Amino acid sequence: VQLQASGGGLVQAGGSLRLSCAASGRTFSSCAVGWFRQAPGKEREFVSGISSGGSITLYADSVKGRFTISRDNSERTVFLQMNSLKPDDTAVYYCAADKTISGYVSRAEEAYDYWGQGTQVTVSS
Repeated sequence: VQLQASGGGLVQAGGSLRLSCAASGRTFSSCAVGWFRQAPGKEREFVSGISSGGSITLYADSVKGRFTISRDNSERTVFLQMNSLKPDDTAVYYCAADKTISGYVSRAEEAYDYWGQGTQVTVSS
């Protein structure tokens, strides 16, 4: 599975962006997918995740109510809709896929086998 993250950019506080994670590989529909982010000088952190079938979603407390994750397995794409963006959301955002067929989704980086290259999100105040 190869992942390509896109959709980042520069936005003012309060604005919105929609990130996409496009995948190649026939096994993508059986993978849970997570979004992580890394701000300058900080460790990478979990943002959101979705199970293979889309029935289970997880969010970090810092983004709950503002971000929405979804997926379209027919298009092999996972989306992260980010609303009410704050300067603290500024980071490089990465998508990752977990090939373990479990029906669940993990917050742990170690659970993910494939990583995209990252897309920069910058929120100005």
